[in-house]
Amino acid sequence: MGRWERALDAAGVHDPGLRADYGRQRRQVAAYKREVALATGLLLPGTTVPHVIAAAAFMHRTDTLLDSGPPANRREASARWAHEVSEALATGRSDDPEIRPLLHTVGAHPVLRDRVADYLGAAATDLDFTGFATEEDYQRYVDGYSLPAFLVVATLLGPDGDQAAFRAACRTFIDASQRLDFVNDLAEDLTDGRLTIPAQTLEQHGVTRADLEHARAVPPVLNLLADQLDLVDRTLAEGAAVVDLVPAAHRPMVRCLVGVDRLTSAAARAAGSALLRGPASPAKPAALRLLGREYLRARRHLG
Repeated sequence: MGRWERALDAAGVHDPGLRADYGRQRRQVAAYKREVALATGLLLPGTTVPHVIAAAAFMHRTDTLLDSGPPANRREASARWAHEVSEALATGRSDDPEIRPLLHTVGAHPVLRDRVADYLGAAATDLDFTGFATEEDYQRYVDGYSLPAFLVVATLLGPDGDQAAFRAACRTFIDASQRLDFVNDLAEDLTDGRLTIPAQTLEQHGVTRADLEHARAVPPVLNLLADQLDLVDRTLAEGAAVVDLVPAAHRPMVRCLVGVDRLTSAAARAAGSALLRGPASPAKPAALRLLGREYLRARRHLG
């Protein structure tokens, strides 16, 4: 019996059809974020693995509906999906193989029910998003969309009982992670018509949108990018406190999440002006060392 089959058993997924549904979602997650599927399987206890896969697959399906097709179609498809998921959660039944694993996982982890509802309610924030006027607008986006999205998976890794302190630490971490994504994906977002660094911040640095769109590697632009990455690193250092707030068995995975962002920030800083033309990625050797180090920690804990 393979690692995945043992994880399904440990998570209480015994029905053959449901096992097939979880397996299909595992392949979906591996197809769009192979590193997430790999780290989940290597760093988490088997009882947790299928549930994290189901939550990640739900997020991916929701994100795909938010990002695919004309805006009017996105809104209609997202609303229909939210209704289907909400009805399934209310009745405890669904014929949709994309929803059945989520229902089982919510049954095993009831705290996820409210996090799913929060995320579905936040979806319109991303549908309407084109950029920020001020830093306060960015912070509202983090509260209104980024945090609810992150908590769909993160709540499965958090402590039992009161998660207030854990949620606060998640808020700090996702502030850093979201800002990093926006800086690193700046060129791609501009191509899609979205300016993800607040206009107020550009003005403070004497930078125009045209400077960024035309990848002008002038000192004010480079200073803007460096300042944004400095802010990422400071916030990420604070957000790393989340590691100590999760059960010991989940710490290797959470340390890996924090570590990947640190590596990505370093890669973005090293890229310099190249960041104006495309995103940076961590060096593969460094990422593999991080994964290997946390895998050894996970094995020592799980025996």
